[in-house]
Amino acid sequence: MAVQPLARFHRWFSAARRAGVPLHDAMALATADRRGRPSVRFVLLKEAGANGFVFYTNARSRKGRELRDNPRAALVFYWDALGRQVRVEGPVREVTPGEADAYWRTRPRESQIGAIASTQSAPLRDRAGLMDRFRRVRRMYRGQPIPRPPHWTGYRILPRTMEFWTRGPHRLHDREEFVRSGAGWRRRRLQP
Repeated sequence: MAVQPLARFHRWFSAARRAGVPLHDAMALATADRRGRPSVRFVLLKEAGANGFVFYTNARSRKGRELRDNPRAALVFYWDALGRQVRVEGPVREVTPGEADAYWRTRPRESQIGAIASTQSAPLRDRAGLMDRFRRVRRMYRGQPIPRPPHWTGYRILPRTMEFWTRGPHRLHDREEFVRSGAGWRRRRLQP
């Protein structure tokens, strides 16, 4: 039976959650601008399946601008306590407005307010100004639902390559790479 990399990812992800790995859903997301200059940061995985790996952010942020100009990304999960790592690479698509709305409604109210108050990635003169904006937005929406701003959305990384790394003795780690091939996956082992 062929090994399905998404099924393996779910097994490893669940194992990290059951083991109590802090922030088991944190993934380092690498993007690049149109000139190929890379940047990386951690984001939280919100969905993973046949349709890709999904996270949410402000489309006007640096990562949002980079994904607009160069819609490819790489991500990595690292669970040190388990000696495991998963890398994913592929093209990126924005989620539908309906998907973004549905996820927005699950966010804590204070996080919704913060997303509106912050102009993510823009220079900040002082923290007091940001906190003032936060309080103004909180007052503005007191007692009513907070609508999702149109620039707050999600992105779906469509896996074209997935690599599973397991720590080994003497730095002889086990690495398996899966590359999308038509409707299936081509598998090969890599040297550490």
